[in-house]
Amino acid sequence: MSTLEIVDLHASVETDTGDQPILRGVDLTITQGQTHAVMGPNGSGKSTLAYVIAGHPKYRVTQGSITLDGTDVLDMSVDERARAGLFLAMQYPVEIPGVSVSNFLRTSVTAVRGEAPKLRLWLKEMKEAMAALSIDPSFAERSVNEGFSGGEKKRHEILQLELIKPKIAVLDETDSGLDVDALRVVSEGVNRYRESGQTGTLLITHYTRILRYIHPDFVHVFVDGRIVESGGPELATALEDEGYEKFIGAARAGASS
Repeated sequence: MSTLEIVDLHASVETDTGDQPILRGVDLTITQGQTHAVMGPNGSGKSTLAYVIAGHPKYRVTQGSITLDGTDVLDMSVDERARAGLFLAMQYPVEIPGVSVSNFLRTSVTAVRGEAPKLRLWLKEMKEAMAALSIDPSFAERSVNEGFSGGEKKRHEILQLELIKPKIAVLDETDSGLDVDALRVVSEGVNRYRESGQTGTLLITHYTRILRYIHPDFVHVFVDGRIVESGGPELATALEDEGYEKFIGAARAGASS
């Protein structure tokens, strides 16, 4: 059973005035079969956590560790992390002109599995996964995310998730920009893969609406670059009722004392 362990993680980003600390001591352990929701106000560092796990070069880890099954993730390149079983669904998926969805997916799956799937079986697997996410089959020959709507981009991210089958999936604000119908379809895709027990899921979100579809085992409140409160699903209900203010105030009072 795979485990992603984050211990005392600090990270910063370079600005015109020098390094700006963003993550300030994150501790989090995610095991296959578990779903963890990280919730917090805008600007709290939630997306930075996702990008640091994935290896974005913009961010510099200054302290702490990230390990996957005991292996140092911080020593891995971005592609090595992906092959090891880490997956990031981005808040703002990028366009890749000239690369078809079909070729992109088959190349990605080949890199992770270590061998290219047989074409006939691959086409069947891809078409079934696309149908389950209500993706038009013609999208297989379109350039990745080029001209896609926000909902179509997010469905394509979950299509990657279902086909690549990572050990740990980091979903960064997957609900951002989705209407109700698209949110339901995307959530169903996440749940299908979650229910296989093959993945641990880190779901990063600002709002509670996606948690009506994807039910977390653990909820963590993220403020000023660190987790300030953890609990079960009932914590998300409290956040919906009360907001983040009391956690923000408590965290800043603790930091100044």
